Amino acid sequence: MTKEKSPVTPAVRQLRAEKVDFTDHPYSYEEKGGTAVSARELGVDEHCVIKTLIMEDEHKKPCIVLMHGDRQVSTKELARIIGVKQVGPCSPDVAHKNSGYLVGGTSPFGTRRQMPVYMEAGIAALERIYINGGKRGYLVGMAPDELVRVLHPIVVTVGIR
Repeated sequence: MTKEKSPVTPAVRQLRAEKVDFTDHPYSYEEKGGTAVSARELGVDEHCVIKTLIMEDEHKKPCIVLMHGDRQVSTKELARIIGVKQVGPCSPDVAHKNSGYLVGGTSPFGTRRQMPVYMEAGIAALERIYINGGKRGYLVGMAPDELVRVLHPIVVTVGIR
């Protein structure tokens, strides 16, 4: 049995450069399946699958929001915390322009443009997380402290069920 090689994405390049201990988790991608599909395919709790969302404020300034797969982002609360009038998801084209990744394959690692990263507080308490590795149908597993070490996210509490 041959071991499948990791895809070489900007995210994987950054993880390797930062000497992050991560595992590869390829799965069968389903259009608009989201974290429910990836959690099912990997056999893990959706709460441990972390979404990478590219959002922007009213001035079109982008940011990355990391959220549990089974939660939504309170954009009103996020806007209040970061001191802007409103925050919302970018269009897929704008998200691609800022991140370098296609929606469904967006990773917070190796982004085309440097953006502030906001991470839901509960993510740090998990034993292991699964987050996009820069390609549709490909997650990487790691300890959350590795993500914190590399990305230096701003910890927020903006998750809603």
